[in-house]
Amino acid sequence: MAGTVTFGDDAAVLGRSGLAARARRAAGRVLVTLAKSVAIFVPVFFVATVVTFSLRAMSGLSPARIQLGEDATPEAIHNIESQWGLDKPFLVQYWDWFTGVLHGRLGTSWVNGADISTLIGLGLGVSLSVALLALVIGVLVGFVLGTAAALRRGTWLDRGITGFATVVSVMPPFVVGVVLVGVFAVGLGWFPSGGYVPLSDGGVGLWLAHITLPAVALSSDVIADTARQLRTGLVTAYQENYVIGAVVRGLSPRRIFFRHVLRGGMGPALATLGVKFPALVGASVVTEWIFGLQGFGRFANDSAQAGDVPAVQGVLVVSIAMVVAFNLVINLVLGRVAPAARRGV
Repeated sequence: MAGTVTFGDDAAVLGRSGLAARARRAAGRVLVTLAKSVAIFVPVFFVATVVTFSLRAMSGLSPARIQLGEDATPEAIHNIESQWGLDKPFLVQYWDWFTGVLHGRLGTSWVNGADISTLIGLGLGVSLSVALLALVIGVLVGFVLGTAAALRRGTWLDRGITGFATVVSVMPPFVVGVVLVGVFAVGLGWFPSGGYVPLSDGGVGLWLAHITLPAVALSSDVIADTARQLRTGLVTAYQENYVIGAVVRGLSPRRIFFRHVLRGGMGPALATLGVKFPALVGASVVTEWIFGLQGFGRFANDSAQAGDVPAVQGVLVVSIAMVVAFNLVINLVLGRVAPAARRGV
């Protein structure tokens, strides 16, 4: 009958309004988490840039010393430093450098006069490729191991996985890398022993072939930490009241695990990943040497050895930015997962 509102229509309207309200609440939580994270990370980034820029003054290094040697005259040193703007007050130098950083300009190398942003970009692409694959491998394997240990806690499987994670965590990546090269590159010939082929040049196959072994070597620590943290979080989540309530209500074990335990117990593992990814990018110097990769870590090491302070400052700024950005993402994910777990959704 025209103009008649049925019970089904009312239910549909109420359902849509309920979904809209839940969506607004979820968006509000994300915005609050984002605002809190930005309020923390922006001052941290600013203070870190001040400390980073102070490196030149603390190191006593100068482009004149690099270009002219230790026997340079004071007049020659003054001329070179004035060309680089090092005769200006510290705060003026910092502000010029910081505004350049905000616009993506990291300065010029003291050693070869090249643009540091370009140099870092070339190495960062290699390191990001390896680090991303290492993170994926570490998370997937660690997730499987941590989940299996938690579901079979107290059994031989739990003890075996815990022991494996302990052994893997103390194995240096370069040792794992040497073993991988000897077995899978030299012995079996399944992978190339070194080098890097960009995704745009060799396609997905060659790109993956060149980064798989270094990624596996770097993933060992991620596997161990993810497995241990996830196991601890899941075992703790099984003891929470909302999980016990779900068991009392007669929900299936699968539903309890995926809807309640997993979302409530993955917080520690996610928090660990907040520092793992930037560390993978920046701490892979030895691994890059083993596999012949001209990556971000190797560039940082070479710049430090050459006394190229602007390049080292650029490396530190990029590393800080990666730590801040990745932790911001992790905080957003945690802000979305943890409330849902507490509500028992």
